[in-house]
Amino acid sequence: MQTVHDEIVPAKKSWSGVIKAGDILVITDLEGQQAVDFLCYDANDPADRYSATNTVKVQGNVYVGLNTVLFSDGGTALMTVIEDTVGKHDTVYGCCSNPNNLLRYGVETTESCYSNFEGALAAHGLGKDAIVPNINWFMSVPILDDGSAGVANAELKPNSHVSLRAETDVLAVLSNCPQMHNPCNGYNPSPIKVTMQRG
Repeated sequence: MQTVHDEIVPAKKSWSGVIKAGDILVITDLEGQQAVDFLCYDANDPADRYSATNTVKVQGNVYVGLNTVLFSDGGTALMTVIEDTVGKHDTVYGCCSNPNNLLRYGVETTESCYSNFEGALAAHGLGKDAIVPNINWFMSVPILDDGSAGVANAELKPNSHVSLRAETDVLAVLSNCPQMHNPCNGYNPSPIKVTMQRG
């Protein structure tokens, strides 16, 4: 594989890019226990965006992991997980936002994944209506028999990673989560690495 892009995304920041069909996006948790909120869109029709419900229903599982296909609202296969060192990633909890932080933790914040998504999407001519329930890579949200769920402490090894093959041209947008009020980042947001590869 040829590396066509390799970039460190600082703690609390966003990243976006177009991954051509057949190319591979690798997201690496450099230090361990850093949640990465992720959305993707058909680059040729950005109104057709990642659908958590379609993805869950088609695969029959609420977690994303190896061989999961990420489907769009229109049923388009956007990306496939072809390598995963973690095993289970969250599709339920969505992204943090400043209003949500006030509701859940009683704190007023200025940084959030929602605001990161807003900024990254604006660069591609998309508004806040393009923000939908997202994947949280490297984040553990166990769902118990009674339906209760919550962010768990997940001790992940440094350089844990997921590799995603684009099944069509895809716009990928991520937020290197700035959350400091639950354990998803070990209360210490850290950098990640984004790599694009071509076969």
